[in-house]
Amino acid sequence: MKTRIKLTFPQELIKEPIIFTMARKYDIIPNIRRARVTETVGEMVLELEGEEENVISGVESLRQLGLNVELVEGDILE
Repeated sequence: MKTRIKLTFPQELIKEPIIFTMARKYDIIPNIRRARVTETVGEMVLELEGEEENVISGVESLRQLGLNVELVEGDILE
């Protein structure tokens, strides 16, 4: 399964290795398609690839940490 998501990080989580940890725990391959990270704002568009159950669990774990997660459709390089 492949899916694209947009993440918005709360300020206190910007410097944490959240994507690495999620990818490793749920055996997901993340592909960063776009990112904007400053001291106060963190936004990222990711393409996630893996078993459907793992991707769903990984995305849910991001939500539980406090990240805003939105599905992305269409051309993400606009």
